[in-house]
Amino acid sequence: MSGAQTAEAGLNEGAAGEGALSTLRRGLRLSPEFRVGLPVTLLLALVATAGRVVVPIAIQQTIDRGLAAPGGPDVAFIRRAVLVSAVVVVVTALSAYLMNVRLYKTTEGGLATLRIKAFRHVHDLSMLTQSSQRRGSLVSRVTGDVDQISQFMQWGGLMIIVSVGQLVVASALMAIYSWPLALLVWASFLPLALALRHFQRLLSNAYLRVRERAGDMLAAIGESVVGAPVIRAYAAEERTARRVDESVEAYRKAQTHAQGLVALTFPSSELVAAVATAAVVVAGTLLGVGGHLTAGELVAFMFLVTLFVGPMQVATEVLNEAQNAIAGWRRVLNVLDTEPDVADPGPGGRELPRGPVAVRFENVSFAYPGGPMVLKDVSVDIAPRSRVAVVGETGSGKTTFAKLLTRLMDPVRGRVLVDGVPLDRVRFSSLRERIVMVPQDGFLFDASLGDNIRYGRPGASDEELRRALAELGLADWLEGLPRGLDTPVGQRGESLSAGERQLVALARAYLADPDLLVLDEATSAVDPATEMRIAQALESVTRGRTSVTIAHRLSTAENADEVLVFDRGRLVQRGPHAELVAQEGVYADLYASWIAQRKI
Repeated sequence: MSGAQTAEAGLNEGAAGEGALSTLRRGLRLSPEFRVGLPVTLLLALVATAGRVVVPIAIQQTIDRGLAAPGGPDVAFIRRAVLVSAVVVVVTALSAYLMNVRLYKTTEGGLATLRIKAFRHVHDLSMLTQSSQRRGSLVSRVTGDVDQISQFMQWGGLMIIVSVGQLVVASALMAIYSWPLALLVWASFLPLALALRHFQRLLSNAYLRVRERAGDMLAAIGESVVGAPVIRAYAAEERTARRVDESVEAYRKAQTHAQGLVALTFPSSELVAAVATAAVVVAGTLLGVGGHLTAGELVAFMFLVTLFVGPMQVATEVLNEAQNAIAGWRRVLNVLDTEPDVADPGPGGRELPRGPVAVRFENVSFAYPGGPMVLKDVSVDIAPRSRVAVVGETGSGKTTFAKLLTRLMDPVRGRVLVDGVPLDRVRFSSLRERIVMVPQDGFLFDASLGDNIRYGRPGASDEELRRALAELGLADWLEGLPRGLDTPVGQRGESLSAGERQLVALARAYLADPDLLVLDEATSAVDPATEMRIAQALESVTRGRTSVTIAHRLSTAENADEVLVFDRGRLVQRGPHAELVAQEGVYADLYASWIAQRKI
């Protein structure tokens, strides 16, 4: 089992341990909109439910007092009974309509709040937490799982309200008409009600597996779509299709198993309903013969049995939707219960003034969960306005150093300080304003080129964007694009080349005007000519501000004020390029290897 699957299994195991009612209560507390106007909605539900018994009562009164009147059928009484019944039926229908409208509005409002909270919490989780779980599963929790809750709240929730009211009213009237027959009906359904308690636990586990498999399926399909170019390049279509097929098949089996359990209840409820009806017919006839029940009361009682049986039969379907929704609710709640390991200190945090940034690492170590230390006891000072290059072989800890510096992750030991303030005490709003990182693969959104560049500074005008590109030496590149700043970049920037995407990421960071600029191999995806042009632009961009560059091409290190050399998670050398290249050690070996590659 992979690390992502292990993390996912741990989350779901924790979710399954919580009871259904507890899960439901917590979910409702998270969305206060569910309770808005609830008393009026319940009042409408009561009216709609009470109106359902008017027909049995009207039939009983029509038979006993209208048709069987002492002097013959009382047509006037029958007319009045029919008129009253019609008015009550209209009021019942109107109340049901208003109840539905109010219920839909409140549930959609509550579910929108739940979806927003889940999305924002997922977004607040650190990169480390997000990478420990499959993205498709996280997306599934915000979309598919909440959709399951929506279906239940808008249909199952309504049926629960109406059915409970219908059961109570029908039971009360049955007891009034004939308590022995009422006891007979209740006794018929008692075994089914007790069995449903045990059945609920089975369904809960079954539908939790359904939601898990749904997340797996979404993850597999999403990766196959996003990774289509790689799949074609390596002729891995068959393997990818097999993986998608397996995830779809696993979901089908889980869903079929859950539906099979639900299907078992339908014959049971039908059988119990038939037994109860037959018992009432036999016992009611005997009571009528004995003079304990009128013909009208017996007929009305049969209608009430139908009203009583209906909710019991619907209960199995409601139980089905409820377990599916509760399984989804558990998965959403587990996301919300996951504490961000990189948390914003909030109002109690520090705001840092603008100006050149000084950085200090004090005995910093870092390890990914379940893995060895990838950064070990690093202590280093970075002076304000200095240009620092970080070099080392793949896996030496360079990128981890950059992520700790920008607080995408927190160290397991030691601390990182900015201008003398521990990084974990700085508000995110201040931190992200002062420190900007350009990753290896600059992510672009499905929008225009201009919108992507101004992402870090939404209020920037087109003229400011053109000026920024000109200062970076990219004015001619912009002029060569078909629609200039309005050029659409496509999903994930796929309309641009890898090098062009990196240019946009650099322009975005430059426009944001940070005090500390962190570049993670920012020129690794561009051609030599573009690299030189960017290097010339960065000369002026980094002047007056602190910059840290994870350097793959050592030409960056040649122009840096200081070079930090990492090897196997340790800082082994530091100093200017000229000094380090003259010493025996890791840097001299890296530089010699780089020079040899350039000559090939």
